[in-house]
Amino acid sequence: MSMPTEERTPVDVAVGVLVERDAQGQEGRFLLTSRPEGKVYAGYWEFPGGKLEAGETVHAALARELHEELGITIGDSYAWQELVMDYPHARVRLHFRKVYEWSGPFEMREGQSMAWESLPVDSAPVLPGTIPVLQWFAAERGHVGPTHRD
Repeated sequence: MSMPTEERTPVDVAVGVLVERDAQGQEGRFLLTSRPEGKVYAGYWEFPGGKLEAGETVHAALARELHEELGITIGDSYAWQELVMDYPHARVRLHFRKVYEWSGPFEMREGQSMAWESLPVDSAPVLPGTIPVLQWFAAERGHVGPTHRD
């Protein structure tokens, strides 16, 4: 007799896709950060962000998390994509928001690393939830070929 599979309620997570723009407004490089030691998937590369707190909007959570983790203050953020990922440790609903304006120096407050990337990304390994984002970038930008290195 098989046990029914337990449906885990996803945890909502705000994810910042910081993108540089050129003088004509064309999107350029984007920011990836590594997961710090002591966290699940430590050393994997991802787009920065974190969990929403009770009553928080996705933008408010993103602004708070990016200030806590990176020391920056963001301007507006723009809803882009949403994705539910099942990891062994959690089921998460990732709310990806593009950010084009920020201020303040980057401070890696959790001991993580950062890298400005373009396709294909050099930083490896990338978190499984990051791979679809790289594919979305590729589709938007007409990129042909791999989006990341293994």
